[in-house]
Parts: sequence; structure tokens; C-alpha cells
Amino acid sequence: SVEGTTSWRRTGYGGPCPPIGRHRYFHKIYALDTILDNLHNPPKQRLEQEMKGHILAHAEVVGTYQKSHH
Repeated sequence: SVEGTTSWRRTGYGGPCPPIGRHRYFHKIYALDTILDNLHNPPKQRLEQEMKGHILAHAEVVGTYQKSHH
């Protein structure tokens, strides 16, 4: 597997950290019929473009998180 660049402009999962209120977090996984070589941590738009025509299956989980008020 290969990770792309997150909305925080880095790779890897950083965990939930909403500034205020409840936020939704989308986790997506794709099964492809090829290996996408030489992408070097692509932004989301480029990764989606490179995957077009190669997606065999996909799944998405949406979770919510809200900081507790202690």
C-alpha cells in the first residue's frame, strides 16, 4: 500500500483533532488492478486521476469525533 498526502499536507494518519464542534472523518480504501508507480506522495486530485480506470473495488467509512469538555 502507498499513502498519499493528507489535508494537513503530510503522509500518515494524524488522528482526529477538530478545533471546535463535531467533525466528520472519511477513510477510503481502493483495490486497483495495477501499481501506481512514481507518484511520490501525490495530492488527492492527482491520485484520483491516476486511479481512474483501475479501480476494482472500494470502501468508505465515515466517523465523527468531538472533543469532550472537561
